[in-house]
Amino acid sequence: RMNAKMNSLICLIAIASQLPHTTDGFALGSGSGNGKSAPTTAATSSSAAIAVSPQSNVASASLSSSALSMGFLDDLFPSASSSSKKKSYPTVTIPSDFTIPEPRPLTLTRTSDLPSVLKSSAALAVRLATSCFVLGWNIDTFFADENEEGYYLAIGPFRIKDSSSVLADAPRPEIPLILYEYDASPFCKRVREMTNVLDLTVEYRPCPGARQGKFSEELYQLTGRRTVPYLVDPNTGISMFESDDQIEYLVETYGPRDGSTYDSKALWPITFQAFSIVTSTIAAIVRDMPGSKRQLNARVDNEDMRPLELWGYEASPFVKPVREKLCSLALPHVMVSCARGSANRDRLIERTGNKFQVPFLVDPNTGIELFESPEICEYLEKVYTVE
Repeated sequence: RMNAKMNSLICLIAIASQLPHTTDGFALGSGSGNGKSAPTTAATSSSAAIAVSPQSNVASASLSSSALSMGFLDDLFPSASSSSKKKSYPTVTIPSDFTIPEPRPLTLTRTSDLPSVLKSSAALAVRLATSCFVLGWNIDTFFADENEEGYYLAIGPFRIKDSSSVLADAPRPEIPLILYEYDASPFCKRVREMTNVLDLTVEYRPCPGARQGKFSEELYQLTGRRTVPYLVDPNTGISMFESDDQIEYLVETYGPRDGSTYDSKALWPITFQAFSIVTSTIAAIVRDMPGSKRQLNARVDNEDMRPLELWGYEASPFVKPVREKLCSLALPHVMVSCARGSANRDRLIERTGNKFQVPFLVDPNTGIELFESPEICEYLEKVYTVE
């Protein structure tokens, strides 16, 4: 009984620790309805950074010891990186006055950003901190060795090391899944949250308001519809509309092999459609409906860029503004999920040599890597807009 109480207390403390360090969106006519849509075979997209071709297996991603020019994802997903190098990309330049900021974990670096953090924290509360933790989140120890490599959360005398008790041997995609979406849509948000809960890496192709940008046109050419979310799994050749179907597919394909190892009720904030849609809509309104429109001064060729690499998770108040900026600029980006208990937290520490901190952005178009949410947003504004 004492252990149960202690776990509950630490869980609340862990959630609270997100509030001062990254959430989401709705748009009429863009969401998934109650009807069912049959899965279809994914077609190859001419503007895709990752070739969408059926794979015969879904296997665990291997972690290489080297980081290639396309970013750390080359090590995680070698198949994706090899195909992406066959395409030519637009040229972008780094602003002459740009300097990489020093990382300062769990710190509000600018008081002007306080309203944004408070709004993101309110949205986090409305969604009951959904996607803060991976499925089967478990505290391994309260007293991790200070000299031990990898992530742990230091709170007073405690050094809490956590993981998932059910995802260690779950199937992992060889190539990142692809999701056509935009930030404010509550239907898209449900799917994004599930990818975090399952600790999946996903390439997002923003379609602001569902009907703007090249990715919306690409979606229309593929399917004859401009409905989001639209999920493409190049590992199985399956693609589908309908957020309910996508959520079910993700759990069945990339969830624990043994469904009896976890309580499915743990997923109710996502799977209970009425609750998730209403609260996600409220969260989007609180955040001023982010990503509903393509930014007017965004470069016309943004959708043709190499996908940027963003380490973070849906619920983080600090990751949220970066996600919104990427969506409004219609920039493709690969989200490497780092919710609490994620194995990617250790990988990020190994990747950067720093303490764990999100958001962390890797831009393969310029070679820049940086922490700090406000500075990342400023960087994106300078590089991917026109006067």
